[in-house]
Amino acid sequence: MYPSVKEVVPGDDYIISVVFDNGECGTLDMKPLLDFGVFQWIKDYDAFKRVRVAFDTIEWDCRVDLDPEYVYARCKAGKAA
Repeated sequence: MYPSVKEVVPGDDYIISVVFDNGECGTLDMKPLLDFGVFQWIKDYDAFKRVRVAFDTIEWDCRVDLDPEYVYARCKAGKAA
């Protein structure tokens, strides 16, 4: 089982800081995804900044979200999205 996202903060250059309910933290670089599918909707930086916690993962108000296991794995590994 993976931990749930507790807090998410958008940063500069499409980087997201994530805090999990087990106390772990990490960052997620969204730049590599911005040219693909629905992720193009958050290419607009104002849209990107409207990220929030939803259930156990992150989502944007344009209904774009990420799989919680993906978020945790990428943050834990310290890899870019």
